[in-house]
Amino acid sequence: MSAGVLIHDEPRSADVDDQIVTSWGHWSDYLELTKPRIAILELITVALSAFAARWMLPDAARLAWLMLGTALTAAGASAWNQWLEVAGDRRMRRTADRPLPAGRLTSRQVAVFGGLTTVAGVLVLAVFLNPLTAVFGFATWFLYVVIYTPMKRRTPFNTVVGAVAGAMPVLMGWAGVEGRFTLSTAALFMIVFLWQFPHFMAIAWIYRRQYARAGLQMLTVVDPTGRRAGAQAVITALVLIPISLLPAVVDCAGPLYFAWALSLGAAQLTCAIRFMSRLDEDSARTLLRASVIYLPSLLLMLMLGPYS
Repeated sequence: MSAGVLIHDEPRSADVDDQIVTSWGHWSDYLELTKPRIAILELITVALSAFAARWMLPDAARLAWLMLGTALTAAGASAWNQWLEVAGDRRMRRTADRPLPAGRLTSRQVAVFGGLTTVAGVLVLAVFLNPLTAVFGFATWFLYVVIYTPMKRRTPFNTVVGAVAGAMPVLMGWAGVEGRFTLSTAALFMIVFLWQFPHFMAIAWIYRRQYARAGLQMLTVVDPTGRRAGAQAVITALVLIPISLLPAVVDCAGPLYFAWALSLGAAQLTCAIRFMSRLDEDSARTLLRASVIYLPSLLLMLMLGPYS
């Protein structure tokens, strides 16, 4: 019997098992710091904008470096966001179990992780792609961490800055493959920018009391009636419809995309109008679900380009 098998068969002590569980716990906590669901959507947006910039499959190596650099930069931004907001996160039930406020990671660990991933991400974009992509990557990080995060305690206009930061991956994808900046690229930026308002107004209404306890100046806290949040959700959902149709109008997408975008936009607008008229949690959750379905569905259809 080989030594390897002997070692495998030896019973582990409780201390060893505890160390393994603790180690895995830390890794899962670091993963949670990156806000993986948001990161995945950002990566889809980057990949699609890279496709849209050329309307062909970009060079595989460039696309891989682009995705890695984006993922690292986004991870750094999420970590620093949570480092800055730890006090408020402790006051909100929806964020109290995050690794830092829950005490599973220390402030120093989060800061080091955020710093290393940010620097690594910007370097990957600069060295393996081009300086412009790195500039857009750092600008995204700067808007989100340095401007948007502190603004959340001062003014409800923080949502506008956050939406710009959320749409910046479109520019990273375009610059990363050195493609042409077209009307379709601009439309994609505006789609991602506008989509965030109905999405976040629904979240802001559902968690308005928690945001108020945390001292965050969201629109639903500044205006507790919810009328301004409802109006903003409807207006942006309405404007989003013609913007989302532009790729088909300029022949970057086909008739199937046109019909799909129109249907998705109409459905989301209907949910936004329902939210504005009712201003209750049920209508807010319906709008939130509609927005979660809207963007990935639209982006995936857009990836087919003229063949849709």
